Amino acid sequence: MLTRLTIRDIVLIDSLDLDFESGLSVFTGETGAGKSILLDALSLALGSRGDAGLVREGAGQGEVTATFDLSDREEAKARLSAKAIDVERPLTLMRVQMADGRTRASLNERPVGVQALRDVARELVEIHAQHDDRALLDAAEHRALVDAFGDHDGDVQATREAYRERVQAEAELAEERRRVQAQKAEEEFARHALDELVKAAPRPGEERELAEARARMQQGEKVAQEVREALEHVTGGSDMSATLSSLCRRLERRAPVAPSLIEPCVKALGEAIDAVDAATRVLEAALDACDFSPEDLERCEERLFALRALARKHAVASDDLPAVQANYESFLANLSANEARLAELERRRETSVEAYRKSAAALSRARVAAARRLESCVNAELPSLKLEQGRFHVVAQTDQTAVSPEGFDRVEFHVQTNPGTRPGALIRIASGGELSRFLLALKVALTEKTAAPTLIFDEIDAGVGGAVADAIGQRLANLSTRVQVLAVTHAPQVAARADHHFKIVKTSRRSGARPVTSVRALDADTRREEVARMLAGAEITNAARAAARSLIEGAA
Repeated sequence: MLTRLTIRDIVLIDSLDLDFESGLSVFTGETGAGKSILLDALSLALGSRGDAGLVREGAGQGEVTATFDLSDREEAKARLSAKAIDVERPLTLMRVQMADGRTRASLNERPVGVQALRDVARELVEIHAQHDDRALLDAAEHRALVDAFGDHDGDVQATREAYRERVQAEAELAEERRRVQAQKAEEEFARHALDELVKAAPRPGEERELAEARARMQQGEKVAQEVREALEHVTGGSDMSATLSSLCRRLERRAPVAPSLIEPCVKALGEAIDAVDAATRVLEAALDACDFSPEDLERCEERLFALRALARKHAVASDDLPAVQANYESFLANLSANEARLAELERRRETSVEAYRKSAAALSRARVAAARRLESCVNAELPSLKLEQGRFHVVAQTDQTAVSPEGFDRVEFHVQTNPGTRPGALIRIASGGELSRFLLALKVALTEKTAAPTLIFDEIDAGVGGAVADAIGQRLANLSTRVQVLAVTHAPQVAARADHHFKIVKTSRRSGARPVTSVRALDADTRREEVARMLAGAEITNAARAAARSLIEGAA
């Protein structure tokens, strides 16, 4: 709950320190005393839009600090703990408004952004004015309120998770379809290219071998003639090796006569015989290699040109054609695997769609049941608020084609102020006083489930009086047994039921000086005097004082 509010240099407030307790606290005062200033200052501390006009004239900056104690509010502590906020000590929200329009925000004396301040404040305080539209006019909020009332956190989370899984499954399936479709567009070419490469069966180094063979065959006749002449010279037109062998044997027979002369000669002739034999073999092999037909050259050239054409087609060197073939084989194998993955993703999508449908349908059923209970709770409050003829309706429309993280449902709050009339949106059907009472009935019904630790009502009793104002005061008092309630009011019937009463006063310290707004906590005597003023007007009579005493004692 809000325990302390400190205001410095805001509009007509120089310095103000207010301490609050649990229960119902009311603020009263003459029209124009500055009740709106107090709420504007608090709203600034809670993260509302800054305004340089809030700074007191002559001051360089204004400052508002709101302190909250959550020691007995486990729900709020849990929600704030989830935001990584330290809830084991009082929370201090501060906002500094500069005269040049800039603002600074802090949480527990640590600088934060305004949005972060606003997110924390949303868990601490709800401010409701007569024409408040946050909860009653926003259909998205209506659904959230029904979910909170029905304790649907688990169902809502399950539906959000099922929605996330469905969206992810559909996205992956769509991406895979695009990929497979793109690959299928290339499949025919890939199969044709692979068939062509398989038939060609290129080998690394084959182009070089064919080019060399082609060159040899193109020069084959000239080369053969040269090789033939060389062979004739080596062999001397006869069997030179046989002749040298005969000479070698003759010399060997003379070796005993002159060994020192003969042996080197025999050795040299042996080496010559070996060289002639080796040269003869090489030249004969070369001559055999030069022995080809024109058909051999044609086949060689056809193969060479075919390899080079394939290499140009695939923009690679001919030695890389086997790698190209392997890539196409891998591509087509992956295409088959992709088809299998596509089928698996389609099954997953179908499963996720069905899981989402079941989860959202279960949530819809729970919402309908909670809507009926909420209707009953709110309608039970209406007679005591002098809305005996009024009816509150929760209209839940389910459209299974409207897929969203929150399920299929659109929820709206409608009211019927008189029998026989058509229910409609509250803002279009209810008058100002009726709007306030419907709002109050709804907040009473929702308090256990959705209320922040502190509720602030700004003149929700405007436009009503008598028994209706008394009924509103009674409901605010009942509400304050569960949460802290602060109410700005002009109704003495509401003020009489307060646990704590504050009076807002605007005074001038001297003639012609700037007025100053202050707030005074009233004791029993000054409270009776203030209620009497609210009953009587400008002149407080003894009869008004007696009526005030009776009103306060009757409300106790």
